[in-house]
Amino acid sequence: MNQNPGLRDFMPVGGNADSDGLARAGERLPEGAAVAGEAEVIEALRTVHDPEIPVNIYDLGLIYDVERFDDGSVKIEMTLTAPACPVAGEMPMMVAEAVAGVPGVGEVEVQLVWEPQWTVERMSEDARLALDMF
Repeated sequence: MNQNPGLRDFMPVGGNADSDGLARAGERLPEGAAVAGEAEVIEALRTVHDPEIPVNIYDLGLIYDVERFDDGSVKIEMTLTAPACPVAGEMPMMVAEAVAGVPGVGEVEVQLVWEPQWTVERMSEDARLALDMF
């Protein structure tokens, strides 16, 4: 595995990552369709959990960037707590599908990134309380 592995490095042969290593979900919205707001996208991100940690990925600080566009498409950069995370090949698609399910969201791309490295300082106060990290 290379030093900065991408989603394709974690996928089984024949997995569903695109050739560029992005997890994709959703469809282009019809022209003029109402577009989801930031709060709706964040709420969808909060529905995704790492199965090993009882806190959602947004409050864990695994979402590094969410870029929303006028056509309803969304691009997300996310990381994992560690490159050896057992759900590394599944988590980005879980994120893409959760966000694509929001009314007013069109095509969603999720890219797995490793810089900057995730640390517990990225966790929200709620996540730290839930995990007794104070």
